[in-house]
Amino acid sequence: MKDSGGKILVDCLETLGVETVFGLCGHTVIAFMDAMADSSIHYITFRHEQFAAHAADGYFRATHKPGILMTHLGPGLTNAVTGVANAALDSSALVVIAGDIPTQHFGHDAHQEVKMHGDATQFEIYKPFVKRAWRVHRVEAIPDIVARAFNTAVSGRPGPVLIDIPMDLLSRRAEIQVDDTLTKRVFPVSRDRGDTRRIQEAAELLSGAASPAIYAGGGVILSGASGELTRLAETFGIPVVTSLMGKGAIREDHPLSMGMTGFWGTRLSNEVARNADVLLAVGTRFAEADCSSWIPEYTFAIPPTKLIHVDIDPGEIGKTYPTEVAIIGDARAVLGELFDALAERMPPKDWKKDARVSGLVKERQAWWEKVREEGRSERVPIHPARILSEVRDLLPEDGIVVTDVGWNKNGLGQQFPILTPQTHFPPSGLATMGFGPCAALGAKIGAPEKTVVALIGDGAMSSVLGVLATAREQNIPVTWIVMNNKAFGTIYGLQHAAYGRDFGTQFRDAKTGEEYTPDFAGIARSFGIRAERIEHPGKLRRALKDAFASEVPVLLDVLMDRDIPVPTDGYWDILDIYKY
Repeated sequence: MKDSGGKILVDCLETLGVETVFGLCGHTVIAFMDAMADSSIHYITFRHEQFAAHAADGYFRATHKPGILMTHLGPGLTNAVTGVANAALDSSALVVIAGDIPTQHFGHDAHQEVKMHGDATQFEIYKPFVKRAWRVHRVEAIPDIVARAFNTAVSGRPGPVLIDIPMDLLSRRAEIQVDDTLTKRVFPVSRDRGDTRRIQEAAELLSGAASPAIYAGGGVILSGASGELTRLAETFGIPVVTSLMGKGAIREDHPLSMGMTGFWGTRLSNEVARNADVLLAVGTRFAEADCSSWIPEYTFAIPPTKLIHVDIDPGEIGKTYPTEVAIIGDARAVLGELFDALAERMPPKDWKKDARVSGLVKERQAWWEKVREEGRSERVPIHPARILSEVRDLLPEDGIVVTDVGWNKNGLGQQFPILTPQTHFPPSGLATMGFGPCAALGAKIGAPEKTVVALIGDGAMSSVLGVLATAREQNIPVTWIVMNNKAFGTIYGLQHAAYGRDFGTQFRDAKTGEEYTPDFAGIARSFGIRAERIEHPGKLRRALKDAFASEVPVLLDVLMDRDIPVPTDGYWDILDIYKY
């Protein structure tokens, strides 16, 4: 029996266990959509392709299964660019399936064709940030390409891939039997073991260290290596600092957790990193924000610190800092073997009796006390630390918190303890405004049993209001907390400090100069979303309790103090650039 290319594609996705596809319709993908309508796949439609891409990203982060994104050609594909690039920089595996113009019209300016530098070359738009881009030339090739795409997306450092399919191939019929043999062409994620000699060298270096530290990145979360990392730290008394993406690699209420490094790290976390004589860095690319623009006086001083760098991606090792011992491998596998190698060289350490470590623990506890005090602030507009404190108190330990950009990402990275790995989803590498409201939907679909909350700014919420329609239509019970300071808060703070202005950063009525903010609660209600505006801190707890217990989507519009910056004990060299 002959089936359409769209039906064959859907059969492939079903066989590989795909349950959800995120996307937006267009004339090139109707045959694909028609086949999905009669399948077991849950199709989630959005009002903009960027929203769908962020949701697919959130789904991957919650499940560690590839997020599937369907887009139309031309503007559909370009609208999704930002979301797919954000996924690429944060190592999220997506399989993007894009419709394209009919093959017989290549090069003739078919409707929405991209051909400035070659006929029908829209798939080349994605080459800078996907791991691989395929164009399908025959219906018969669809199963082969789908299998290769899934393997590529999840292997090594995860990331997005693109399958570009001309619309005539989605409609054309062929006799292809898709069965369970397809699953034998898709391999499970491998635990690549590091070189044994290198692991022994790393153990030798660590065993002789006077002030070692562990620096955990997002690769620890992706590998599921939190247990191995915590065991290593506890057994040998090694303090742990993390990148933004590495939050939760160790419980952040653990005494050995010293917090996040970088721009918005703390003095203590940056000092632990800078003063280490041996640093074990696992699953990190040493991005600028986590490294205080790589200025050695602030976060990492490598050298004299001796670096052991473990990463699945060989391109990351030695890229930024000279490496004493380089180990290419999976974080979980390497940490397990490194533990055994260390146990052969040194006995367990009672870190509670170690003067250096116990001193760091006391300093960290004192810092947390100060944060908790700010979290009890009664000031109006509401202190951002109060918002974070109330959410942390009420969110279950395994609840997922999705952030955006601004206080909600930077302040939360600094002051909000993550207690369970794979529950903190920030836009890190691309730092995309508008990520949070959309990614929260994908996270909830991927982990329906968990409470999912998105903390976002008013600028971000304004940019993606259409996501409310999807949440309402699909009844996806997430909670959005709009931290509303009537400005692009972080940029407002930088501009105000450098130039004493708020030009283009604070929201005002152009004629009167009065502050302006939309009524987000009213807007949400117009979409059919439960919503409330919160102006006093005393009303936060009750509203949050109700929202987290709700089985429908809820938006809380919380008016927040704009003039409280995130404390910055690291450094960002743009502050020097402003002085030119």
